[in-house]
Formats: sequence, structure tokens, C-alpha cells
Amino acid sequence: MDSKADEIIKRRSQLSPAKQAILEKRLQGKHKPDTQQIERVSRDLELPLSFAQQRLWFLHQLEPNSYTYNDHGAILLQGSLNIKALKQSINEIVRRHEIWRTSFQIVNGQPVQIIAPALEIPLPIIDLQDLPNTKHEAEIQRLRLENYQQPFDLAQAPLLRLTLLQLKTREYVLLLTIHHIIIDGWSQGVFLRELSVLYEAFSSGKPSPLMEINIQYADFASWQQNWLQGEVLDTLLTYWKKQLGDKLPVLKLPTSRQLSKNKTFQEGRETLMISKTLSQEIKNLGDSLGTTLFMTLLGAFKVLLYCYTGEKDIVIGTDIANRNLIEIENLIGFFVNQLVLRSSLLENQTFNDFLQQVRKVCLESYAHQDLPFEKLVSALNPQRELNQTPIFQVKFILPSTPTDTLEISDLTFTRLDLLVNTVARFDLLLEITNTELGIVGLFKYNKDLFDSISISRLVKNFEIILSQIIIDHNIKLNQLKEILINLDKEYQLNEERKRKEEYKQKLSRVKRKIIKP
Repeated sequence: MDSKADEIIKRRSQLSPAKQAILEKRLQGKHKPDTQQIERVSRDLELPLSFAQQRLWFLHQLEPNSYTYNDHGAILLQGSLNIKALKQSINEIVRRHEIWRTSFQIVNGQPVQIIAPALEIPLPIIDLQDLPNTKHEAEIQRLRLENYQQPFDLAQAPLLRLTLLQLKTREYVLLLTIHHIIIDGWSQGVFLRELSVLYEAFSSGKPSPLMEINIQYADFASWQQNWLQGEVLDTLLTYWKKQLGDKLPVLKLPTSRQLSKNKTFQEGRETLMISKTLSQEIKNLGDSLGTTLFMTLLGAFKVLLYCYTGEKDIVIGTDIANRNLIEIENLIGFFVNQLVLRSSLLENQTFNDFLQQVRKVCLESYAHQDLPFEKLVSALNPQRELNQTPIFQVKFILPSTPTDTLEISDLTFTRLDLLVNTVARFDLLLEITNTELGIVGLFKYNKDLFDSISISRLVKNFEIILSQIIIDHNIKLNQLKEILINLDKEYQLNEERKRKEEYKQKLSRVKRKIIKP
């Protein structure tokens, strides 16, 4: 591979999935810039919901007291905090972004967006300074869970709650609970960035330096409803129906227990820390094979699922930011779309050959990402179950969100990922984060189906697969499966030895008690 090609692959690996697809089309000479533009619509009209919002609104009607789609977050504030400037900054963001002043009501039999002309968000402050430092984390978790589990009424704005916790003189935590219908992962980064910019200005007595927003989420929703029909819709549906077929395979992971009638959908978590050395080797492998980090890890993850299930036709889901129009890049709102990635695996296939198939599927999916997942579900009409995402129940994501830490003159904003008893929306979800210290994988699972021991082994086996493909990326899939089978046998033998040894020790203690005079 020549130096120019190396540079292209390096640049492509640093782009978001959507922009990778555009670059790929340009390299093939097939890309045509999107001439569609979002225009502002009259607020005197009935404002429709986006397709993604329609699905969440419908689910809310079925379970109005559910908190399944509450999103939660926490921001650590360290330094000299001007609380007045913080409140002013938050409410300026609410003023700027109509979606945070929006409720959803039925008008003429249809749900519509109702935008409040003005809205002030309260910021209650809870003082935890008298609490010992050792109890801070537990209290933060308790308060965060309390906020998270309180349902929203979608017909009443605001659909967000904020609470400020003061831990020390120069340390605070801002808790946020927001319904998913008005936010996504990318929006969290937009919020954090705008919050820091506005706070720096307001705390210095300066006006907002941010430009006014001309296009709002309601304009996007109206544009989407009008644009996605006719030939555009038919072209997208034709691709996805061909790609997914009439009958999708069901991925049946070996679970730790049978799903009982008393479903809790409680989420469990297990973290995988990939060393900096192995992480770099994985990135280098992708560069040499012309794949992004997302594609390389997705390929390895699908091989892991194949080894566990024996299934050779695997369907999983992923998220895509759906921000491929410049007008919406810096908007807060629910834009994220879900893509369905289907792959066929052959036992004698090499990992490299399979990875090239994964690459092709990803690029084609990115190029057809504009079909809302809700439209796809409607077209395929799979069997539906409440509290379960249709089409797939295993998900793999590598979020492309802005930075987690921002610093201004005398204050640092850091996004926290505190564990909280959240609802498991999927049987299994793997979220990858690329950090300076290495790749971090977070496995989220449904505790109704899996126990922590089974997931721990799954995590370890994923790392083994990654290590093996670094050693030889032409290793065959059935060889990878055999390696895991042998390791599992060894694990079972060791567990049996441990049980026997524990039984002997227990029996020995009993005998000593019996013969003791």
C-alpha cells in the first residue's frame, strides 16, 4: 500500500461513520452532495413529531408511568462556581433550543409539538458538605436514581430536571434527567459545550457569544416528514428490504437463566479495559486492512457472537448520529437513528475476509442511513413485544460525541458516568470508547437473562479474540471458535476442581468437629 493510500485510510479512520460513507463515495466518484435544505416553518402550523419521536410517544402512551426512556447524566464542576451564572447559562440554552421548551399533545387526533414561548428551569441546590466524603458517592447515586425513576408527562414541559449537589466549597455535581424524546448522545455534548461557553461569558458579566439558532428541531421534523416520501422513501425501503429479507434470524444467546414472568429489565454492567499496546495494534490492523476502528471491533464482536451461538447469520443494531446535514450539527434534539447490520459467517472463512464483508455492509448502511428505524420496523412488521426493541436485541456502538471535559478560567466541566440502576433496553449492548489510555468496552446486559459470571467470561473471551486476530488476521473463524471451546473446557475443569477442593475442606472441618473431645 503506497503512502497516499495510507494517508487516506488514516484520515478516514478519524471520521465519524456518516462522513466515512461520504468519503467512500467520493473516492469512488459516486457522491452527489445533498441539495436538500431545511427551512424554517411557521410556528402557527401544527408541528409534527419526527419519526423517532413518534415511536417514543407511542410507547409512552402504552406505559405512561415508565421511566425506560429517561436519559440521565451528571457533570462534575470543580473550581469557583458562580451559581447565578450557571442558572442563567442553563436557561439561555433552554431559550436557544426550542426542543427543551417543547411538550407533546394531541391535536385533531394526532400528536404535535407544542413549543412554550418562554420557560425557566428551576435549579434546586442540595448541600452535602456536612456529609463525610466516604458517603458522597452513595448519596449522589441515591439522588440520581430518585430523579431517574420519576416519570415525565410528555404533555407537560419541561421534560428535563436538574439538581445541583454541593460536595465541597469548590466541588459540585450537576444531575440531569431528560426524556429521550428531546435529547440524544450527541446533544449531551452540545449542551456541555454551550454551557461552558455561556457560563464563562455570564460569570464575567458579558453577553452570550453564541450565534442565534435559525433552524430548530421542529423544522427538522417537518422537513423529514415532507422529504421522506415518494421516490426517496421507495429507494431506501428497497435497499433495506433486499438487505434484510422477509424473515430475519433471531440471535439466541445462551442465557444464564430463563426469562421469568416477573421481568425487571434491570441493567448490569461489566467493563473491559484493553491495554494501550493492544489498542494500538487493533487500530494498526484496521489501517492496514482499510477498516475503521468501529468496523474492526464490530467484526470481532460478531465473531464472538458466532462462537457463542453457532449462528452463521447474525443481525445486530448500532446507532448513527444522523447529523449529516450542516443545519442540525449543533442542535439539541433526538436525531440519532438505529441501523441494522446483517452479516453471514462461514466456518472456513478467514477473519480478514469476514472483516471486508463487515466493511462493505457498514458503508452501504451508512449510505442508506436516512431511513428512520421506525419506518423500517413498519415495513418489515416483525413480531412486537413491549419493552423490547424490534428486529434486534444485541447492539454495538462506538459513540462519536464531543469531548467529555472542558475547562474555562476557574472552573472545569467533566461529564461523569456514575453507575445507576437503569433499565436494560437490550439483551446485550457493547459500548466502545476510544481513550488516550486504550480502548474501553462497556458491556450492558439484562440481569433477567445473564449473571455477572457469564458476562465476565464473555468479556474475557472478547479480549482473547482481539488478541488472536492481532497475531494472525487470516485465522479462520472455526479456529477462533475452537480456541474458545477449549478455553471453556479448561475453565469448567478448573471450576470442578475448585468445587471438589472446597467440598474436601468443608468435609475436613466437619470431621474435626466430630472427633474433637
